[in-house]
Amino acid sequence: MAHSTLQSDRINLRLVFLSDLNAIHELHLFPEVDEFNTLGIPTEINETRIVVDSWIYSNNKHQIENYTFIIEETKAKSFIGTIGLKLWNKKNNKGEVWYKIHPKYWNKGFATEAVNLILDYGFDELNLHRIQAGCAVENIASIKVLEKVGMIKEGRGRKVLPLKNGWSDNFEYSILETDPRKK
Repeated sequence: MAHSTLQSDRINLRLVFLSDLNAIHELHLFPEVDEFNTLGIPTEINETRIVVDSWIYSNNKHQIENYTFIIEETKAKSFIGTIGLKLWNKKNNKGEVWYKIHPKYWNKGFATEAVNLILDYGFDELNLHRIQAGCAVENIASIKVLEKVGMIKEGRGRKVLPLKNGWSDNFEYSILETDPRKK
């Protein structure tokens, strides 16, 4: 990876380490964080370890296809959450962003700032043409984040997300390298 840390004034995005295991596991213990989680919610730290090990393995590949970062405060180094950029369809230079933020950092602009860093990295360093994101139609906070960074709602998938409370519709968002960006 050209840069192991992405930075703004308030936050750093750095690749996941095994030492992040406890913070990541604790993040998943908040029901409100995983309300819209489709990956399954690890209840045991060993389950979380399997997920974290796979992220570390992906981050250490020569050709990284799935970047997973820790979001932390620049000065205090406090854990804010996780964010990822999945690269797929290399021929078409596409990526997909996802994120999870600790509740004590909600409504403070950290998710928006982290997504903007990922967009910068994806377009400027990885030469992506398109970055997309999906979210449950009930996930108002993520909808606001995606629209704040300049992503455009492209459509709605019917009952595509298997959530804890049943199947949910999904909004698909994207931004192109040529689209105006919002910071």
